[in-house]
Amino acid sequence: MRILIVEDEAHLAEALAQILRKHHYSVDVVHDGTSGLDYAHSGIYDLLLLDIMLPGMSGLSILQTIRKEGISTPVILLTARGETSDKVSGLDYGADDYIAKPFVTEELLARIRAALRRKGEMVTENTLQYGDIELNTATMKLSCGGKEMKLILKESNLLELLILRKQAVTPKELIIEKLWGFDSEAEHNNVEVYISFLRKKLVHLNSNVGINTIRGVGYVLEVKGSVS
Repeated sequence: MRILIVEDEAHLAEALAQILRKHHYSVDVVHDGTSGLDYAHSGIYDLLLLDIMLPGMSGLSILQTIRKEGISTPVILLTARGETSDKVSGLDYGADDYIAKPFVTEELLARIRAALRRKGEMVTENTLQYGDIELNTATMKLSCGGKEMKLILKESNLLELLILRKQAVTPKELIIEKLWGFDSEAEHNNVEVYISFLRKKLVHLNSNVGINTIRGVGYVLEVKGSVS
């Protein structure tokens, strides 16, 4: 899961980023509304954390703009205000939730999980299943038939992306954007390395799940021996 934090208080933004990374989310941070809108337009984020008061463009303006453009990415508004008008405006513009600063870490994480559930992602117990494998995104453990192994962060993020997209082909460009960020200098061979790591671990677990290469396009998960 990749989350964008748009927050002009640098110390708070970095603290938020560290908390989310500790819980195995990929995170990008920007400090002004104009940059926030540009990043939101990339389409690579699973959730946006938007401060309401931002230089350049307010969080409410960003929210209103992306919703008018049909971008349905879940949004949680961050605000230091307790004013009902801000909350009402945010919900009317299409926010999924809001949380007032200062907040308790556990509450923020719970609200993030709830927003992602409403989007349709299977995050209730931090587990994803496909074929005979189960991935725990919190512990980054991959299990199959009573055996399990620990993945590194990018392996876990990559397998999570492939599972969530199920039978859809996942282009290498999308993998780079999701795992490294849309302004990253990572290349296709970086993706190929982690695909190779995952394939070896699936074989080691004797899983019936494989990663099929669609030449010139990307990758798709498949259950060996299944009939489409």
